[in-house]
Amino acid sequence: MSKTRQVLVTPALNTEVGPVRTYTEEQQGMLKALREYADTLLLPESDSYHEWELRWLNKWDTIARYMRAAKWNLEDGKKRIKNTMEWRREFKPDLIPPDEVKIESETGKIILTGFDNQGRPIIYMRPGRENTETGPRQLRHLVWWLERAKDLMPPGQDSLVIIVDYKSTTLRTNPSISVARKVLTILQQHYVETLGRALVVNLPMILSFFYKGISPFLDPITRDKMRFNPDLLELIPKEQLDADFGGDYEFEFEPNTYWDQIVAACGIAPDGTRVQSSSPENDTRGADQPGRTSCLEGETDGLKQEADVACLPDPPEEISAAA
Repeated sequence: MSKTRQVLVTPALNTEVGPVRTYTEEQQGMLKALREYADTLLLPESDSYHEWELRWLNKWDTIARYMRAAKWNLEDGKKRIKNTMEWRREFKPDLIPPDEVKIESETGKIILTGFDNQGRPIIYMRPGRENTETGPRQLRHLVWWLERAKDLMPPGQDSLVIIVDYKSTTLRTNPSISVARKVLTILQQHYVETLGRALVVNLPMILSFFYKGISPFLDPITRDKMRFNPDLLELIPKEQLDADFGGDYEFEFEPNTYWDQIVAACGIAPDGTRVQSSSPENDTRGADQPGRTSCLEGETDGLKQEADVACLPDPPEEISAAA
């Protein structure tokens, strides 16, 4: 395959999105109860962030992710979602203007392109390409990419893949353990059940101490999703995997071309809002993005079974929860 600057924003043809999430009647009752609780925490309509908070709550996967993370303990789920709502009000992850973090992307240290075998968007992280000093903007840059990955998730998909490539990484360019802790806090507390796989490749012995240093801060679920030097072709279609890792996708990174494609594909306006959006609170599955449609037009309670959201056939009446 010849070199290309084209970003892959859709999964490979005939990809079966998974895992399909289905819930028992009891679990659906818990989902409803958690949503009712979250509604009591909503900002007043007079607050400028109200519509964006409601937009997030209305997304088909939000409530379910928090109940799964809480292992179906309703009180724990309430604590988790309250904590995230407070964080989102301060951080406003869905309203980060592109130009605020664009400088962080100039070397391609974080690249979003391609999908795995189950339709999860792939985020490539290359610490060796670090180009800025440690600071709050680096975290906002990471969060910006998590939000963009969610924008590109096909209907029915609620998780992503992170590939961390340590090729050319040095002690100077590798993030400190303190920065890694902040990243883990955001991932594990505010993007619960969003990490589908974390794949670490080309890790030199000299940096093995780094993972020993952060291991106490990894929750068991995150740790279980990590793999070191796996066969990526078992997990990602060859045409979707970067050629640096044995795939056929010979992506040539050029910062401005790449950035413009991502911003356009995700429908991000210069101020961080969305283009062509009639009403943020009605955006439950990226329907306000150019060229993207929703399986849930008009569905705003966020509680419909996820198998339906994926436009898949209805599951049997008696179903067990997906782990």
